[in-house]
Amino acid sequence: MTAVTSAAPSSPVRSRIKRYTRRAVSTLLKLPPHTTDYTVHRGLRAPMRDGVHLIADHYEPATTKPAGTVLVRGPYGRGWPFSVVFAGVYASRGYHVVVQSVRGTFGSGGEFTPMVHEIADGADTAAWLRDQPWFTGSFATVGLSYLGFTQWAMLTDPPPEMKAAVITVGPHDLSAPRWGTGSFGLSDFLGWSDMVAHQEEPRIRAVMQQVRAQRVLAKATRALPVGEAGRAMLGTGARWYESWLEHPDHDDPYWARLQLHQALERTQIPVLLVGGWQDLFLEQTLAQYQRLHERGVPVAVTIGPWTHTQLMTKGAPTVIRESLDWLGAHLSGTGPVAREPVRIHLDGHGWKDLPDWPPATPERVLYLQPTGRLGDAAPPDTAPASRFTYNPADPTPTVGGRMLSPQGGYRNDSRLAQRPDVLSFTGDVLSSDLYVVGSPIIELAHTCDNPYNDLFVRISQVDQRGRSHNVSDGYLRATPDSRNVRIELDAIAYRFLAGSRIRVLIAGGSHPRFARNLGTGEPLISGRRLAAARHTVHLGEGGTSRLVLPAGPRPPSTD
Repeated sequence: MTAVTSAAPSSPVRSRIKRYTRRAVSTLLKLPPHTTDYTVHRGLRAPMRDGVHLIADHYEPATTKPAGTVLVRGPYGRGWPFSVVFAGVYASRGYHVVVQSVRGTFGSGGEFTPMVHEIADGADTAAWLRDQPWFTGSFATVGLSYLGFTQWAMLTDPPPEMKAAVITVGPHDLSAPRWGTGSFGLSDFLGWSDMVAHQEEPRIRAVMQQVRAQRVLAKATRALPVGEAGRAMLGTGARWYESWLEHPDHDDPYWARLQLHQALERTQIPVLLVGGWQDLFLEQTLAQYQRLHERGVPVAVTIGPWTHTQLMTKGAPTVIRESLDWLGAHLSGTGPVAREPVRIHLDGHGWKDLPDWPPATPERVLYLQPTGRLGDAAPPDTAPASRFTYNPADPTPTVGGRMLSPQGGYRNDSRLAQRPDVLSFTGDVLSSDLYVVGSPIIELAHTCDNPYNDLFVRISQVDQRGRSHNVSDGYLRATPDSRNVRIELDAIAYRFLAGSRIRVLIAGGSHPRFARNLGTGEPLISGRRLAAARHTVHLGEGGTSRLVLPAGPRPPSTD
């Protein structure tokens, strides 16, 4: 039998507070009104195959005709904000909701090792769910980030009762953001490990930990060797961290447990994907959509102007409204989803619906030219090369971009263009708006005197006052000694306004978003020695370097 601890009956005052809170949340998030009250049953124990029990809370709607069951599995606890965003919102609209803490977190048994147990534990949770007397016979899953990964884990062998999924910024391959570029995502995954290691500490201590987290993280990412510096920050927590550093090869069998590509081949149920143009997992969200769409699976994707963490703040109204619509169409059967498969936020233009991604778009080519110009004409063969030196002792800093850090997102990056270790190429003032929708490509005729080198490239917009901010980035670890380097940048949907200019930045790193290349070939976890790298970007003689934009004078058409 499963032990259940029910919430005590609510007093009249408490009931009024709950109703007021639900109305306030609905108003704040611009949601349709709630339809029912609910009761919370805390402390449900779901048995796993190895004898471990996972703890969950059950939100039971006060209705004889429930809309269905929603399952949420994650490592961040069952309290606020998840109790509101992923439980109360759905329960007050007729859904039974189960919010479960994954193995080793917030009372659930076993040891937390990120992502490793989610396939088996997800399957066992589904088996437990179907035996509950209140189970409605079918369920959907919702959640973001790690809570999205647990959904992909369940979809590697989908339970027959699973009818729909809403996956928000949810990766299916956790090795890719760590080593997918060939460089370790240092600040994101050291910072995340530190947060998870301390999240269950007493409230006051946890608050103090968060207050000093960014300062401590900045100090740790500057120090060498990386493994030792990370452990000094983490103390006895996050015992998995060094193992991530020890396996830099994306194809290493070590990562197989965290690569859920089979889920994209086995999924048949309708899936709604939600992401952000500045989200860490953007490329995975788009790859998920493309593969499911190719297979004919009912799938839709919404990409907004958000970072990873903004999906719980600025993006929350959009995410929850679309989630309710999706569950209504594919779980409760209350109506069809009247939308195109792709919905994107086009910067400077607003929301736009498309039949597919990427849309058909004209091509605009801009050439890197001498004296820092970016123009329509290729430079002559006699054009001199541009050079810069990357010094890992003073690494080129990260300014904005697709990060978990609060310093991520769109930022003023004017100071990057002024650094001596950064090449800057700026175009002429645009006479009309230019819409760039898709993935820009940088093609560089590039050489370096040190085989241990990286390339960081960025497209920025320079406004009429000369201020620059980031639009799209690309990174390549261990750049080949070749004059034909191709780097695909982040997908974007962006309007470069008339009167602004396009800028290309090229550097040898972006630290601490990406762990610096030490320049010596030593393992990242233990390396201490540093060596500079002198880069050459050929503009004429010896090769042509250019930016290829999926761009045109009008937004992409829905035709």
